Amino acid sequence: MDDLPARHTIEIFQVRQTLRGALARGLDAERILRRAGIPTALLQSAHARVTLHQYATLLGVLRCVMRDEFWGLCSRPVPIGSFAYCCRAALRTSNLRDAITVAFGLYRLVLSDFSPHLRVTDGVAHIALPTRVAVPDDALRYALRSFTFLGFGLMSWLVARRIELGCVRFIDDPSRSGVDVARMFQAPLQYEADVAGFSFDARWLDLPIIPTPQSLEDFLRQAPANLLVNYRDQARTCDQTRTMLRARLDTQLPSLEQVAREFGISPQTLNRRLVREGNSFQALKNELRRDAAIDFLTRTDMTLTEIANHLGFSEASTFHRSFKSWTGVAPGEYRRTAFDLGSDSPLRRFTG
Repeated sequence: MDDLPARHTIEIFQVRQTLRGALARGLDAERILRRAGIPTALLQSAHARVTLHQYATLLGVLRCVMRDEFWGLCSRPVPIGSFAYCCRAALRTSNLRDAITVAFGLYRLVLSDFSPHLRVTDGVAHIALPTRVAVPDDALRYALRSFTFLGFGLMSWLVARRIELGCVRFIDDPSRSGVDVARMFQAPLQYEADVAGFSFDARWLDLPIIPTPQSLEDFLRQAPANLLVNYRDQARTCDQTRTMLRARLDTQLPSLEQVAREFGISPQTLNRRLVREGNSFQALKNELRRDAAIDFLTRTDMTLTEIANHLGFSEASTFHRSFKSWTGVAPGEYRRTAFDLGSDSPLRRFTG
C-alpha cells in the first residue's frame, strides 16, 4: 500500500449514483454504506468525498449483495465473474483490436440493456454503446458511464499506456455526470448524444497486448480501485503539480513561485497552464489538504490536532471548519463512522 497520504478521492455524486440499483430494489442503503465505512450524512453534502478504498469497498459490497457486477443498474444482473472472464479472453489475443472484439462479444451475451461495439471510420476508432431501450432511465445512464470508464481503463491496462481519447459521449447532460468526469477522461465531453461511448485514433488498435496471465491476478485483486487512478494523465501540469505538492505534504507546502521555479518556468506560465486545464494552484492545494485529511482520518490513529498541524492549520478549530465545508460532516464523525466496522470485513459479511 502506498504510504503517502492524499491519494485521489471520489466525489459523493458517484456514491449516490452507484446506489441507484440497490435503492430501486428496496435494499437498505444505510446498512450498505455502513458496511463500506461511508457516513450516510455525506449523501446530503454536494461537495463530500470518500476515499478510493471506501468507494471500492462499496462496489464490492453491492456486487456481493446483489450478485451483480453492475450493482443492479441494469434490468438483468451481470453474472459474477464476467469481468474476469473477459479479461482472460482479451489476454489471449495479440492486439487491442482483437481484445476489444472478443471482450465486447462476450459482454453482449450478458448485458441486457446495451450492446457494446467497435467500429472504425476514417482512421478513428469508435466505441459505441447503443441501448436496447427507447428511453434509458437514470440507473442505466450511470451503467453506461461506468462501462465507458471501466472499458477505457481496461483498454489502457491491456496496452500498458493511457489511451488518448478524442471525445467521450454520454446520453446525459453535464449536471448529471459529476465534476470529476472531465478530469478522468481528459477529452471533450459530448452530451445528449444518441449513443454513449468514446473515440480515439485507430492506430491504437494495432498496439500489442502487454500484460501476462500472471499479472492479471494482481490486476483483478486491485480492481476496480486501480482503474480509478492508474490511468490519469501524468503529463498534465495539474497532475505534476499535485505530485510535487504531495511529496512535500509533511512540510510547509511550497508557494506558486517555488513550484514554478522547480518546473523551470515563470509563475505566470504555471498559472496559465493550470487555468487552461480547469484548475488553479490554490484549488490544488485545497484538494490535496482535503484528500490528505480524509486519508489520515480513515487510515491512521493520529489525533485531530495532529492532523491539523500536519496539514498546516494553525488551529484545530480551523481544520474542523474546513473539513466540514469539504465533506458536510465534522472530522470526528467521519472517523467514527469509517472505523465503526471494526475488523469485520463487509465482503466477509455478505459472502460468508
